[in-house]
Amino acid sequence: MTFQEVLEEVQSFDRNQSLQLMQILIDKLADDDKEYDLLDFIGIARHLVDDVDPQDYINQLRSEWDHRP
Repeated sequence: MTFQEVLEEVQSFDRNQSLQLMQILIDKLADDDKEYDLLDFIGIARHLVDDVDPQDYINQLRSEWDHRP
């Protein structure tokens, strides 16, 4: 089902169904706002430690920002 199809289906909901859907979406968004523990990031970007100067890496990321739409 495409997003557009979902939107069209939602248009047919009555008030109670719309409120239920809103609550489900709010709950989902609240779950996505989980606070992370520093240990959750262990091993992330491990490949970057191989002979890469951290400041050079940061400079490269910053230069890419200028070229993003």
